Amino acid sequence: MPENRCDVLVSCGDLPDEVILKASQRVKCSRILAVKGNHDGSAPFDERITDIHLRTVNIGGVTFGGFGGSWKYKPKGYFLFEQSEVSAALETFPHVDVFVAHNSPSGIHDKEDGVHVGFSAFTSYILDRHPKVLLHGHQHSNQMTSYVGTKVLGVYGRRTVVLDEHGEMVVSGL
Repeated sequence: MPENRCDVLVSCGDLPDEVILKASQRVKCSRILAVKGNHDGSAPFDERITDIHLRTVNIGGVTFGGFGGSWKYKPKGYFLFEQSEVSAALETFPHVDVFVAHNSPSGIHDKEDGVHVGFSAFTSYILDRHPKVLLHGHQHSNQMTSYVGTKVLGVYGRRTVVLDEHGEMVVSGL
């Protein structure tokens, strides 16, 4: 991104609001979309950050939506969900072009550590609703996988994603 600017800044969770806002200033971006991660506290986002957990937002003809948190791998904490809770929540969630999540879809970018395990409901969502892109954090790796036409992008750190006029994704920094 030669101008060091962007139209939309997206956070996949586990980042303090101050870090998100500083990044938005650095890239001259006023549209900030985010979901919470399993290490985030219960406080709402700063008013300049739009929480897209189970919400949709249309920006320039691209529909974004998301789901925060990870699977409930410990008894207490914020943004921890059972697989069945995520399935119920996404049952009627509409199609989006870009699905933003903290956790990955089950079977895609999972780790075998008992903590970094994806949601089966995300995999089902991809099969049923066919988003163009699913962005996720949580797995601490930068990977891109194509799954039945959806580009699943694991983000650890910063990535630049460009959607062209056909909705095709170009990623830098992988």
